[in-house]
This record gives sequence, C-alpha cells and structure tokens, in this order.
Amino acid sequence: MRINPVLKKIGTYPMAVIQDRARAMREAGVALIDFSIGDPREPTPPFIPQALRDAVPEISQYPTSRGLQVLREAIAGYVLRRFGREVDPDTQVLPTTGSKEAIFSTPFAFVDSRREDVVIWPTPGYPVYGRGALLAGASGHPVRLGEDFILRASDVPDQVWARAVLAWTNSPHNPAGSVMARSDIESLYQKCQEFGVLLCADECYVDLYEDDPPASVLEVADSDLSGVVSFLSLSKRSGMTGYRSAAMVGDARAIRALASLRTSTGTAPPEFTQMAAVAAWSDDDHVVERRQIFSEKRAILRKAFGAMGYRTVGSTAGLYLWVEVEDDIETATHLLERGVVVSAGRAFGPGGEGYIRLALVPSPEECKQAVEVLEECLTRM
Repeated sequence: MRINPVLKKIGTYPMAVIQDRARAMREAGVALIDFSIGDPREPTPPFIPQALRDAVPEISQYPTSRGLQVLREAIAGYVLRRFGREVDPDTQVLPTTGSKEAIFSTPFAFVDSRREDVVIWPTPGYPVYGRGALLAGASGHPVRLGEDFILRASDVPDQVWARAVLAWTNSPHNPAGSVMARSDIESLYQKCQEFGVLLCADECYVDLYEDDPPASVLEVADSDLSGVVSFLSLSKRSGMTGYRSAAMVGDARAIRALASLRTSTGTAPPEFTQMAAVAAWSDDDHVVERRQIFSEKRAILRKAFGAMGYRTVGSTAGLYLWVEVEDDIETATHLLERGVVVSAGRAFGPGGEGYIRLALVPSPEECKQAVEVLEECLTRM
C-alpha cells in the first residue's frame, strides 16, 4: 500500500500525544486538572440545545453544502452587529462543520501544486494551517513570530509574497493570546492585495477578550471584502465545540470556490445543528457571560504565575495563557506527574520552545487547586 509521504512528514497531531498520556493516567485512576485542550466545560446555554431538539426532523435528509438561508442570514446579522460590515448572506457567507475542517480544506480550493504555490502561516500556531497547506501540495512558508507573537507584513520577504496564494493570520492568537492591532491587520491586507494573495483570518476567538474587542479583517477590507475570508466559530463563543458549527465570511469569489469544493466532499452541517447555530449567532448576551468566566480563570492563573516570577506573554484574549519557562518539555512533564496537564509550547511549532500553554478550561475552583500544584512544582525547579 502506498501512503501519501506528506502524512509521514507532518507526523502525528501534536496534541494527540499529550492526550494519550493524560488518558492513560486517568485510566490508572489518577485525578487530573487538564489545561491542555481548548474544549470549555461550561454548559452550552440552554436555549441552544433546545433549538436543536426542536429542529430534529421525523425524516432525516442530506443538508445542502451552502447551508440554510436562515443560518446564513443569522451569520450576516452577527457580522453587522459585531463588525459593522454588511455582507450578502447568499454570496459571502458559508456555514461549515467547525472551523478546523474548514481551515484544513481551504487550500485545496486555491493551491495549484504544479506551480509550487506558497501558503504562509505563523509559527508557533495552530498546526492545521500547515497540515492542510502541505497536503494540498503547497510549498509552506511558516513565519516564526517575534516576542509579541504578532504576524506582520514585513515578516515575509517580497519574493515569498510573489509566489503566495494564501496567507493565514490568527487574532486573538493561539497559543499566545496576543491581539493584532488594527494597523497591523491593515498593513497585512494591503500587502496581500498588492500581490494578489487571499488573506485567510482565523478569528474563532474574536469574541473572547478582556479590554477592547479585537479587530477583524472584515473591518479593514474593501467594501466588497475582496481578498479576505474570515473564519468564525461558535465553539468558544457559545460553548458549542461538540456541535462543530462555524462559518466562512468574505470575498464572494472565494466563497464560491469554497462552496464548489465542499459540494465535492459533501461536507455540510446537519440542518438541526444549523438551527442551533441560528439561535447562537442571533444572541450576544450569553457571550458576555462566557467572557466573564474566562476572565476570572485568566486572572487566577496570571496572578499566580506573576507571583512566582514567571512572565505571561500576550494572554489578553482568546482561551489561553502563554507562559515563559526555561524548558517547556521538562515543565509540562513535571506538572503532568503531579496531575496538572499543560501543553509544551513546541507542540505548536518553531518559536514555541520555552513556553507552556494553559487552556482556560477547568473551572475557577479547579484553577485555584491547580495553583497549589503550580506553586509547589515550579518553585522547586
């Protein structure tokens, strides 16, 4: 049997290794406080699963790749409220089964492997940017971020821009929780426009913040959203990770190409899930409550690390705390032995060495319990 050599090149998904070790410990009866995976445990607001239950049909049929009109309109309504940008639900909005599969598959609609097209992405970062690009046949250009973990247009040489077809950006950033200034997004957009590069913005954490709302590519793009696609998600915004419900919004030509790709793959959210998404996108009050919960957790952990003399980088938005340590593997291993699961920074690519990531998933009470372990373990190292 012949296997795609790219699969061997990219290896196992980094987070899977961490989860395998943690699972083995749980099966052995070890109680863990798990900060490794960004899968919040707060209950999904009740009106959302109720909308799903109300929509389960007596006869189940295939959903369409373009999604329900009412969902696309709800997403457009959210975009107008949140970003002040009117979008056409018929041509500029495409529901997806979560943002991960959409991010992974997007390069397949634009990359021509015969041209050795380049896809740009930040590192450390979400591993899926590179995995999807490489499996689509692109030449990858990972950009190692500086100490503030912000991708800027000047980080990429013009000769790379000239060969690029896609550029990924992520704000608020995973894993660092840093937020791009509007001016940096504008500069990146202008550079992409200059070289005809589609700017793909992973903005799935854009509604989780402490201070001012993070800016979006949808706010800086031209009036027709030419050259941009924003990837938005209900996973963290509404506690719907298991629903796998997200959306792509942007350039009508790009959305048309992506819709064509998805028709071929048959990738579409079930319609009862889409109706739950309609309810979620149409309400903003529950998101305020979720922001408050994550801010409480962040404050508990950030205070503890600061008191121990550890520098927290970024970590002002999104779902993560990004902490500088001497050795990320040693630190993560030491904490795992004491029942606290964190992610080693290098799991997110070059530039992540020397950092650990904590997902703000455990309850505030569990965060306080974890602080006791952190203080005991890290002050002894």
